[in-house]
Amino acid sequence: MAIQNAKTANMPKDRVESAIKRVMSKEEKDYEEVVYEGYGPFGIAIFIDCATDNPTRTVANIRSYFNRADGALGKTGSLDFLFDRKGVFKISAEGINLEELEFELIDYGAEEMFEDDGEIFIYTAFTDFGAMQKALEERNIEVLSAESQRIPGNTVTLTPAQAQTIQKLIEKIEEDEDVQTVSHNMDESSLPNEEE
Repeated sequence: MAIQNAKTANMPKDRVESAIKRVMSKEEKDYEEVVYEGYGPFGIAIFIDCATDNPTRTVANIRSYFNRADGALGKTGSLDFLFDRKGVFKISAEGINLEELEFELIDYGAEEMFEDDGEIFIYTAFTDFGAMQKALEERNIEVLSAESQRIPGNTVTLTPAQAQTIQKLIEKIEEDEDVQTVSHNMDESSLPNEEE
């Protein structure tokens, strides 16, 4: 599923292959999941999910990204109150009646469902992730991607210049080979429109 998610997110092929080689060259037990959280410039909260075989290296890298951007790495759990952890599934909308499917999936934890650009997004509580995955499999519905996301309760609106500063920090963090996902509470509409 992770490979499918990487392809869906248009992750460069060399990064996908590099990640696969790293995992296959190490024993799976050597990797552990670690979460880092902190504040970037302008008070933007940032959550970073990592899978690492060397937490000392990873925390040093993450700390350096925050420090160079005038941010600060926080204590684990310090930002939990700002985010809701959700399971997010994406499926093709082709041949599916959204209302009927929503009615069927409510008992499996579907909290919100909507269609966008030919795809249906299904949000569940993180604790219902497994139940939803099983429900979709039982209905032979192909899952295009399935992931855990941290959804901010409130977002912070920045000026376009400030938003670009945060975007550069996020991109730098995402380039780290140990980083799996980055979540933040910046209002995405703060970013300048490239067409402008």
